[in-house]
Amino acid sequence: MTETQLFVGGRLRAAADGGTMPLHDPATGEATGSAAKATESDVDDALAAVARGAERWRRSSPQERARVLDGAAAILRSRAEALARAITAEQGKPLGEARAEIEQSAGYFDWFAKEAVRDLGRTWSDGDRVFAVERRPIGPVAAFTAWNFPASLPARKMAPAVAAGCSILVKPAEEAPSAALALAECLVEAGLPGDAVAVVTGDAPAIASRVIGSPVIRKITLTGSIPVGRELVRLSAEHLQPLSLELGGHAPVIVLPGADIASAARTLASAKFRNAGQVCISPTRFFVPREDAEAFAAEFAAAAATLVVGPGDRDGVDVGPLANERRLRAVESLVDDLREGGARVLTGGRRADLPGWFYEPTVVVDVPDGARILTEEPFGPVAPILPYADLDEAVARANAVEQGLAAYVFGPEGAGREAAARLEAGMIGVNSTALAVAEAPFGGVKASGYGREGGTEGIGEYTVAVYTQVRPEGS
Repeated sequence: MTETQLFVGGRLRAAADGGTMPLHDPATGEATGSAAKATESDVDDALAAVARGAERWRRSSPQERARVLDGAAAILRSRAEALARAITAEQGKPLGEARAEIEQSAGYFDWFAKEAVRDLGRTWSDGDRVFAVERRPIGPVAAFTAWNFPASLPARKMAPAVAAGCSILVKPAEEAPSAALALAECLVEAGLPGDAVAVVTGDAPAIASRVIGSPVIRKITLTGSIPVGRELVRLSAEHLQPLSLELGGHAPVIVLPGADIASAARTLASAKFRNAGQVCISPTRFFVPREDAEAFAAEFAAAAATLVVGPGDRDGVDVGPLANERRLRAVESLVDDLREGGARVLTGGRRADLPGWFYEPTVVVDVPDGARILTEEPFGPVAPILPYADLDEAVARANAVEQGLAAYVFGPEGAGREAAARLEAGMIGVNSTALAVAEAPFGGVKASGYGREGGTEGIGEYTVAVYTQVRPEGS
């Protein structure tokens, strides 16, 4: 049984009243432990801590910030196996994917250690005056993260905040809190002041309201759903805190005429069913030339049918359970809607015959125009194959959703670049699905949010530009 605590003031502690929430194993549905449920006083303690930590850490040198992040990356890698197993136990993904997530998280620490010592400011002179622009830490940050990547999502926020000289209060998802706590411990052990990072778990709306309602917080960052993003924007109005919002997507794939159909289908099936489809940049709508659609669907379904579904800690498993029961119900509802509209299931289409929250990798064709899956992000292992007559139609349908996080094009490189230029998304892969890398900006357009994480752009989200003009005395 696992019992996680709060991280406040550089140490782990229970909630003030001893309150807890249950943790469940998605592979069985059974309770496996508990997480501390923060009270208002716990949240206030965390806010007071990061206020103190911000004053101290903002005075640190860029070199000190880099040393902390480098050290935290090394500590994290030394604990990778234990933490990967904790992620699999709490979130369900196959152990290999959990290990890769830990390495990706350490990679964010590596990248922002380098960014910490890069000069983001500039100076110039007109002869009499010297003009300077410096990037100062924005102040204490509130970070809210989702359960699908319980390590890399917090790391993608903690690393640039620390690099910029900010303190940070993290509210991880209730389902999988262990990773965020472990990241905080790594940072403090590497030399970050204990008050410069806090992790609180508990009732999400109550915590969000109290944290964002505090004048201590100078910046908000969220990875979550569009409705939650809208609520955080509303809460931020009182103190006018700037936000960075990554709010999910509904990523189209356009397979071009002349594409290698078999290769594209296999590559995309692998990407689609990673983390049981619970990936914000997961390909979700597959537009294929009408003359190639049947062959593509057959290849895609064949690849899906070979995937091994099971508990993530078992050898050879490709697809683990969905992270919680509400996701399982949501996926079932989408597939029921498809069937009622006349869609045909080529493979999958039902719960796996296992305890826990498993759903088979599912491929559907003959999708009706009014199907919910064409506008609702499935966030699960369901792939609709959609034939198109010409590229104008494919692009129009690809862009016809409120989300604009990621998009993909498969086919000849030149034509792929031309099609990519017409897509409304913050990230686009041409013959590639591996978009989330520390060196590149991650974020979307339209209702998928604003702001960027990763890349050179990522640290700028945690700074403010301060302009100073200096004249010689007496001039």
